[in-house]
Amino acid sequence: MESIGTLASGIAHDLNNVLSPILMSVQLLRNKSRNDKEISMLEIVENNAKRGANLVKQVLSFARGIEGDRTIIQVKELIREMKQIVEQTFPKSIVFNQSIQEDLWHISGDNTQLHQVLMNLCLNARDAMPDGGKLTICAENIIIDDNYAKMHLDAKVGSYVVISVADTGIGITPEFLDRIFEPFFTTKEFGKGTGLGLSTVIGIIKGHNGFINVSSAVGKGTKFEAYLPIAQSNAIQITECLTTPVGNGELILVVDDEPSIRDITSTSLEQHNYQAMTANDGIEAVALYAQHKNQIRAAIVDMMMPNMDGTTTIKTLHRMNPSLRMIAVSGLPTNEQNMNEKASKYTAFLPKPYTARELLTTLHSVLK
Repeated sequence: MESIGTLASGIAHDLNNVLSPILMSVQLLRNKSRNDKEISMLEIVENNAKRGANLVKQVLSFARGIEGDRTIIQVKELIREMKQIVEQTFPKSIVFNQSIQEDLWHISGDNTQLHQVLMNLCLNARDAMPDGGKLTICAENIIIDDNYAKMHLDAKVGSYVVISVADTGIGITPEFLDRIFEPFFTTKEFGKGTGLGLSTVIGIIKGHNGFINVSSAVGKGTKFEAYLPIAQSNAIQITECLTTPVGNGELILVVDDEPSIRDITSTSLEQHNYQAMTANDGIEAVALYAQHKNQIRAAIVDMMMPNMDGTTTIKTLHRMNPSLRMIAVSGLPTNEQNMNEKASKYTAFLPKPYTARELLTTLHSVLK
């Protein structure tokens, strides 16, 4: 487990650096495109780049226990996304069905992680039906009472949304059923399964204060039921801002050792009424700030750079100007905790990869 965590952390930074300029470029191209087919292709590029980022996050979440952002989630939207993926990528011999209760309650959770849960369960269902079959996703409200809670070890009294994923595949033998959630345990042949999928699933469900049941019959199929607590009434629903904030000509210092990220970040800023100045490491950033400190309003600083890393760069710039606005960016989610512990009130953290809208929204908030 420690080795997987180290490996995942090592590749996450580089992969997210590759994906960041792709995501930022998509929005710039979409703003210039008027052709429906081009817009559709850009959406495919964006969705697949985000999916690549989510794969990295999945391994990091499993290996390091990283907790995701909690928002109010409509389960029917999660299922709708899965329906599109299944119908577009799964063999045509697999028939997809869904059943969603009309007045389905909302849940609170990490959208990316719950998407991973459904993705893993659907992929397992696909693999269990090599000759075709029926894949069914259902979602309904359920209230768990004392009697039910006593019969199920992980259940607690309360209101839940239960999401079930059922297949008509080969099933799981009784001797394997109790081991399917163990890390690295897999019934698939070599090269076709890592044994991490269901371990990740149960880790995410438990991280959301839920639990999962599974039933299976050899030759008849398997059914997974994930129970997730409903959102509390005082929870705040977070929705993405539909308008992208623009600047008022402020000069922004962009510090990153990746040329592609520097270029696309500068272009994004300039197209939204900012000015940009770039540096390829912390030493150059400090020198540029010393020359232009009266003009630079904020700095966007990568956390992992040669010569002088992001933490040292931010500390040095804050010694020069304690009220300078900063955005620390990184492909490693663990850097967020380090920044939160050490950063001033003028510093925000933005995980890579991010869209141009996310960057501009964060910049707008720190410049207030």
